[in-house]
Amino acid sequence: MSLNKSELVSAIANKAEINKTEAEAALNAFQEVLIESLAKGEAVKVTGFLSAERVERAARTGRNPRTGEEIQIPANFGVKISAGSLLKKAVAK
Repeated sequence: MSLNKSELVSAIANKAEINKTEAEAALNAFQEVLIESLAKGEAVKVTGFLSAERVERAARTGRNPRTGEEIQIPANFGVKISAGSLLKKAVAK
């Protein structure tokens, strides 16, 4: 089972005792701040919950799965997300 965005907004609204519009605005703001910060190369850390950081991926040689031909994959950036201690404990239960 997974939670989609509208279900997440409803759950946040219930927990925070706010309306769904306010909950969606808060979730959207969190998403925007996370994206903007990572795009600038800034790490985002929510103690106990998660940390996210932009990581550089080195250029490497790959293989086209259809043809088997070697291809060069250029250096790029990715995102590394790590669970915090509270999140790890909640999942372990």
